Amino acid sequence: MSTETTQNRFDRLMEIMRRLRAPGGCPWDAEQTHESLKRYLLEESYEVIEAIDAGDKELLKEELGDLMLQPVFHAAIAEEAGAFTMDQVLDAINEKLVRRHPHVFGNQVIESSAAQVENWEKIKKNEKGEERKSALSGIPPHLPALMKAQKITEKAARVGFDWEHTDQVFAKVMEELHEFQEAMAAGDQQEMESELGDLLFAIVNLGRFLSLDPEDALRKTIERFTRRFGHIEETLHGAGRRMQEATLEEMDSLWEEAKKLEKGSI
Repeated sequence: MSTETTQNRFDRLMEIMRRLRAPGGCPWDAEQTHESLKRYLLEESYEVIEAIDAGDKELLKEELGDLMLQPVFHAAIAEEAGAFTMDQVLDAINEKLVRRHPHVFGNQVIESSAAQVENWEKIKKNEKGEERKSALSGIPPHLPALMKAQKITEKAARVGFDWEHTDQVFAKVMEELHEFQEAMAAGDQQEMESELGDLLFAIVNLGRFLSLDPEDALRKTIERFTRRFGHIEETLHGAGRRMQEATLEEMDSLWEEAKKLEKGSI
């Protein structure tokens, strides 16, 4: 068993990255910038999520390493430019975590996770040193639409703009669905787009009200659809047929078969 400490391992990772970007290192690594690496930060984050969903601990270990490489990469670039160092990055997050958890590292009493979220936002607001113009301020503009909608509804709810019961939220979803149907009947493409957006937003709000993550829910549905669609393709291909040659009824039957296989009932 290795006697190398976590600190040693982290220092070695930083040294490897510095070597890769140094003269005589890797041309690709040396060419990267904060801007060019943005896509990889997103890709690696989603691959970590995929590993979590798969329940694969070995894959999760690997993907967490790939994700960890990204802040190391950005810190090395910043270090070269004299902007900041990895030590400063670590100092900043350590200080922030202590500062924003006074109920753990101080004498403040927090009764619930909801109260902690509220207190976190209050401390964060004080740290910024300025009064935000809107309760909806501070949401990253480039978030995926479903995630951004959830953040917006969460912030609105914190200042009291929220329903009291699930039935009210569900009624709003049905109202928006009815309005979308009316727009479809009128054949107004612009109005249809507007009402579809309203319907999606209402569904996101329902998910938030039920403590369901809409981005996560839709991603898992896409994965299920892809698996079941693949079952249809493979079954038909195994029979020497193309999907275009199968009837909708046949494909629907294979779809139901795929669902049963997933549940282990076949």
